[in-house]
Amino acid sequence: MRGSPTYSSPALLLIAHGSRDPRHAATVEALAGRLRLLRPSAEIATAYLEHCAPRVPQVVGRLDGAAVAVPLLLGRAFHAKSDIPAALRAAGADLPLADVLGPSPLLLDALDRRLAETGLDVRSAAVRARTGVVLAAAGSSDRTANATTRAVAAEWQRTRGWAAVEVAYASAAPPQVPDAVSALRARGIARVAVAPYLLAPGVLPDRIADAAGDADIVAPVLGAAPEIARLLLQRYDQARLAVPAAPALSA
Repeated sequence: MRGSPTYSSPALLLIAHGSRDPRHAATVEALAGRLRLLRPSAEIATAYLEHCAPRVPQVVGRLDGAAVAVPLLLGRAFHAKSDIPAALRAAGADLPLADVLGPSPLLLDALDRRLAETGLDVRSAAVRARTGVVLAAAGSSDRTANATTRAVAAEWQRTRGWAAVEVAYASAAPPQVPDAVSALRARGIARVAVAPYLLAPGVLPDRIADAAGDADIVAPVLGAAPEIARLLLQRYDQARLAVPAAPALSA
């Protein structure tokens, strides 16, 4: 019988929110699979805050040795600021905690990828210049988090040359998706695409798709895009390398 694998790097504990929708956990596990292929030197473990199993305390208790907690979150709202640190404290886990995913150029690349999958020629400057995009996020009661989403939209427009990028939210804050679509139409933009700024399928992405109305294109969620896996590893590396090395024992 073969023994357990040995790893040369701290474990990567991927912490997701969790959902009753089974597509959520399937997406998280698909991302974990990508991470295992990209970083075979590290143990990859997944845990959830609610709705799904295993929960954080269950996984922390099984980890053998050092680990870095990596939130599967786009922005620094309540889950990042409160829920995940509280779950780690409750589990008695004093782990380095990586930063959230956004903002990052890799997120813009992942958004481009999902739009390209709808058939939109995102590589064409002329196509981008004629296309307005609704960046449809979950929305938050945290105004700083919403401001960060607006900054992502502005950067996406500036660096990719879209005709316009309007932000909309599925909950907690205006404007809603139909308002953003209408705003782009009012500016005379003929082609309107809706790009969900969400990581996994579920209630909010379904709400965004239903609210897209007369938008010409609705992209899928970011999901297990390769750019997301690479970004998770970036955040993991930044957190593990920031931990001071233990002082050497004197002779």
